[in-house]
Amino acid sequence: SPDFTPLMLKKIKPYMMPLAMTIGTIFYRFFGSLAFLTPYLIFVMLFLTYCKLDLKNIQLSRLHLWLILIQILGSVAAFLLLQPVNPILAQGVMICMLAPTGTAAPVVTGMLKGNVESLTAFSLLSNMSVAIAAPLIFSLLGSYETLPFFDSFLAISRRVFVLLLTPFVLAYVLKKISVKSAEKIGSLSGLSFYIWSFALIVVTARTVQFIMNQSSVNYTTEILVAAGALAACIGQFLLGKKIGKRYNDTIAGGQSLGQKNTILAIWMAQTFLNPISSIGPGSYVLWQNIFNSYQVWRKRKSL
Repeated sequence: SPDFTPLMLKKIKPYMMPLAMTIGTIFYRFFGSLAFLTPYLIFVMLFLTYCKLDLKNIQLSRLHLWLILIQILGSVAAFLLLQPVNPILAQGVMICMLAPTGTAAPVVTGMLKGNVESLTAFSLLSNMSVAIAAPLIFSLLGSYETLPFFDSFLAISRRVFVLLLTPFVLAYVLKKISVKSAEKIGSLSGLSFYIWSFALIVVTARTVQFIMNQSSVNYTTEILVAAGALAACIGQFLLGKKIGKRYNDTIAGGQSLGQKNTILAIWMAQTFLNPISSIGPGSYVLWQNIFNSYQVWRKRKSL
């Protein structure tokens, strides 16, 4: 039947996150070797999202300013606070806070009857801010310890800046040249979910690969990083909601700060930090999906 494949995909969709993580864990040797694809997958997801974006609806507010300050400065504060306790824990929690808003956040915000325009505006600001701040932060942390600070900053900028800004610039130029082409590509944004699922398999496999290849396994640190990610997840959702409430934008505030682009976060952790710190954003995938599922369930129950 021609409807069989879409129907099957629709049934599998709610289970894609645990399924992807399971596949990545079991077949980590094969999918771990595909880690080089991760930045390209992130690029495509962002490009599809930006093609769908209507820049006329982008209006920044004071709420967005508070949220971006918490995202950037909060991540640095968390690192400095946790560094004396455990350096890998500090990196894991920091990257969970620094990561920009997830590409799927507008969908969840819409399901919760929140302000999608407000969240979309912050998502763009969040990505642009991380493109500028991340290279500076990683350089100060000594990601490339063999390089002088400025050389390190340029090396990281080339990778992060290009990855986050180029999709936006391309989408913007395409809209100027051909609105119909941009709309056509934007209409394919539903593919982002399946690209995200494949990317999740790859980054999970890469994380498992790092754990398996450790010379001395330290499960205490790994559990600590996952617990730190849980605390960061709950803290960011609740803080975002609290600030959002002051501006009559509770749901968008919570999703803006709490729902993260975890694929990008895992890639940054594996590329510029101690690879084991990627357990932080790796477990954050699970925590934020549980929290979002709970929110959607409560919302549907109240209708």
